[in-house]
Amino acid sequence: MPIALDFTPPFEPGIFDFLAARAITGVEEADSTSYARTVLLSGGHGWFRVTWDGVELLLEQDLEEPSDAAELLSHVRHLLNLDHSPHLADAALSAHPLLAARVAALPGIRLPGCVNPAEIMIRAMVGQQITVAAARTALKQLVALSTPSRLPHGSMTHFFPAPAEIAARGKEILRGPQRRIDSIVAVAAMLAEGSLLIGPTDSYESLAEKLLPIAGIGPWTVGYVAMRVLGNSDVFLPGDAAVRNGYGLLRGDTLAAARAIKAPELSRMAEPLKPWRSYATLHLWRVAGEK
Repeated sequence: MPIALDFTPPFEPGIFDFLAARAITGVEEADSTSYARTVLLSGGHGWFRVTWDGVELLLEQDLEEPSDAAELLSHVRHLLNLDHSPHLADAALSAHPLLAARVAALPGIRLPGCVNPAEIMIRAMVGQQITVAAARTALKQLVALSTPSRLPHGSMTHFFPAPAEIAARGKEILRGPQRRIDSIVAVAAMLAEGSLLIGPTDSYESLAEKLLPIAGIGPWTVGYVAMRVLGNSDVFLPGDAAVRNGYGLLRGDTLAAARAIKAPELSRMAEPLKPWRSYATLHLWRVAGEK
């Protein structure tokens, strides 16, 4: 029996498109109104699906250990930003002349979270400086290293590979510059052995302190991880190509002109939007994705 999930309306369902664009075959299934995946919980294996019917968010689940239900619910709520009250963020962004119409058209936009911090760390590193589609292909290949689920459902047959699995065999699968591969595998090893710990108790500052000294990790990765692992509402990514393009297109630039916009200009634009710049980032990503 599906469970109706509580949230403060409005709910803007574009988060499903965000997750669908990044969904990894074998681990996740997603479209514009639903998201499903395998999950490894404290007591055992499981899977879940959340569906938006235009009014309610409905959760289906199957768990080896029923006592994992509360843990799963916590993950789902974080993933879909369901504890967010959108009115303050929307009001702040609406005060910006370029964003007002977007917020009016897309009220209640949600910040994508995660079900596993280590997974997002790896996904962020794989996705650095390549397209979403290219990152999805690379991550799909990594599934060959992962553990099969004892509760397969549809195409969801495996978990996202654990850090130890990537550390052991990632170099066999990953493609691209060797330094980049080495960095991803090294971080996977640190996560596996516990010398690198990231999670919801971190702050943006503590994440930066841990991550920036690691070869192959820059400010974009720190910001992206802060958004998705911490649910940080005030991350802005002025070096992100989609943020830049979205801003330029929103103000009427051609795409060629948008590409000439520099990071300092973007940072100045976003300054008045504190402490809701993560939501501004989402709006700009959406604009860029529509072109």
